[in-house]
Amino acid sequence: MGVSGGAIGASGSSGSMVRRILLGSQLRRLREACGVTREAAGYSIRASESKISRMELGRVSFKARDVADLLTLYGVVDESEREPLLGLARESSIAGWWHSYSDVLPGWFQTYVGLEGSASHINTYEVQFVHGLLQTEDYAHAVVTAGHQSHIPEEEVERRVALRVERQKLLLGENAPNFLCILDEAALRRPFGSHAIMDGQLRHLAEVSESPNITVQVVPFELGGHPAESGAFTLLRFPESDLNDVVYLEQLTSALYLDKKDEVAHYDQVLSRLVKDSLSPSRTRDHLQAIRQRG
Repeated sequence: MGVSGGAIGASGSSGSMVRRILLGSQLRRLREACGVTREAAGYSIRASESKISRMELGRVSFKARDVADLLTLYGVVDESEREPLLGLARESSIAGWWHSYSDVLPGWFQTYVGLEGSASHINTYEVQFVHGLLQTEDYAHAVVTAGHQSHIPEEEVERRVALRVERQKLLLGENAPNFLCILDEAALRRPFGSHAIMDGQLRHLAEVSESPNITVQVVPFELGGHPAESGAFTLLRFPESDLNDVVYLEQLTSALYLDKKDEVAHYDQVLSRLVKDSLSPSRTRDHLQAIRQRG
């Protein structure tokens, strides 16, 4: 089975998560093609069956020696086929920029940040508050402090806000992803911080929505019921053809990552309905201005 190293479009440390997933999926296909069980594969590299499962899902880092041993087991002996995969193993070990925020970044969210940084399309629906990629610093500060019943140190608050600001750099530059953000009107009406903070956030939304790669639409209260009744979600698409679309569902202390095609297709249909039923981008900007004027 030939593997082209040129298929990898992610660059820098932001692509390490995608590289792990791509490498894991390639190793799984190779293993299944030659009829090797996960247990046998684990034995060959002095690891457990569950370790092979985590490797194939891209949830752990890879040692080049382990990948080399697995490739030999799977009958991949041609250097022209081995080297691209060994290169992926080396590159996947590069730590993402977000690891410097590990003190305030839960492990389950690190996975999302890595995927977000490698996506070509980020499509999201939010209910409770403005999406983190579009938050002003003042609004983010208010959201972070409101989300904790007990007092948290100001230094930690600032670290969490800094993380969101760093993530927002993703939307800048020539390789920025296309970002579709659909906001329930409740997210615009629910106050975080002072009136001035909310006004600044609404103004910011209107301004960034003029960017060519950013689309903001509002689901108005007048619409009533709509298909996104289960709540907020994000659908990520990637430039790599070997990588499935992923739906991210955040929970209180963990998250779900869905990549089965039928499940993702259902969320994609919901997104299409929301785009159709929401206010258009231009009407959304008018709506934002109207909310600001009513104060």
